[in-house]
Amino acid sequence: MTRLTLLGVLTLLVSIADAGPASAPATVTRMIQSDGHRIAFHVTPGHSPVIVLDAGGGLDSSYWNGILAELSRRTGSEIITYDRTGMGASDEVKGPWSLTGAAQDLADGLEQLGATHDVILVADSMAGEIATALAQRHPEWLSGAVFVDASVPQFYTPQEVKRVTAENSAMIAALRSAPPTQPNRQLLAYAESFAETSRAFHEMHWPTNVPVTVVASGTSPFDSPQDASLWRQAHSQFAKDSPNRRLVTADGSSHDVVHDRPAIVITAICDMVSRVRGLRAH
Repeated sequence: MTRLTLLGVLTLLVSIADAGPASAPATVTRMIQSDGHRIAFHVTPGHSPVIVLDAGGGLDSSYWNGILAELSRRTGSEIITYDRTGMGASDEVKGPWSLTGAAQDLADGLEQLGATHDVILVADSMAGEIATALAQRHPEWLSGAVFVDASVPQFYTPQEVKRVTAENSAMIAALRSAPPTQPNRQLLAYAESFAETSRAFHEMHWPTNVPVTVVASGTSPFDSPQDASLWRQAHSQFAKDSPNRRLVTADGSSHDVVHDRPAIVITAICDMVSRVRGLRAH
């Protein structure tokens, strides 16, 4: 059985077709300035709490199109999606991918949109890294989070980072020799910063006062039994680290939980919205 590296996960996600419906809620796009480049933020009007959807590596805001309408109808919340640098309508930034820079882009966007209170972050896959970095900087902005088979610090042990970095070397070489398409450039940017970013992420901690629902895939993103087991253990440990965290398993789902089991993701988000509104009412 071939091992699926983290870079392989990103490559897989890039190939996922949009499974969204033909119609979606009316949105307004705003180009936000952040450190000399523009980031596209797409806002569906609604009420508090604000739901911020952050897609996985190699994906833009269209990844969420399949659940936007239902999520808007059931919650009535304002919903924000956005395109990270080099994706969708956002500017491309040359060089290795920066977790610090990605978190700053999101923070700048939310601040300029006035979304710095009662925010529920929904992070898919590697967006868990960005969510955690933002939560460390601005825990007061957040009322809750939903991690959709997302990266958590517990997974990125020194041994795992060393192994994945070594196994990604061949794929990095292939990307460098491949046509310089936008997706390839973004995959290469992430791969080149993987070791440094992962080591820093491993030392991060999610604020204990911000509740999280962890939606884990049924299979994990890996072919390797060793990596799949570590992935599941990391999510389990993350959920156990605070009493306001809950683990939900999307049985039968691949890493692409949003498309495989959208009802589970929608329910998890709606439940978090209800929880935040209930706490606010009291």
